[in-house]
Amino acid sequence: MYGNSNNFKQYQDADLAIRTAAATPHQLVIMLLNGLLDELIRAKGHIQARRFERKTESITKCIDILNALTSALDYERGGELALRLAGLYDYCVYRLYDASHQLSVEQIGEVEEILRNIQEGWEGMGA
Repeated sequence: MYGNSNNFKQYQDADLAIRTAAATPHQLVIMLLNGLLDELIRAKGHIQARRFERKTESITKCIDILNALTSALDYERGGELALRLAGLYDYCVYRLYDASHQLSVEQIGEVEEILRNIQEGWEGMGA
């Protein structure tokens, strides 16, 4: 009735590729943070539903995104702010490792709160 879900996934992938290609570095960071926050919500849901393999996949994606955000920091131009962001991203990675091991929705919530604050800062810079 609604068509093949694979076709919709291909459309989403193409749309993301187009938006990514046209995005500024600032917009890319916001896109990464949005994806990261979405994946954190999924990770919490996987823990609550006891889908541990999928939880692991979600946590791994989150850590990969945090590592990408860290590696994209411009320490020359960003100075102290870049160093502080790197520290926060590293802290989030370690909390996610702990959350994954302890199956802690609360620890993922802590990371989510930190990243929402960072996201608000990035969005405020673009305004």
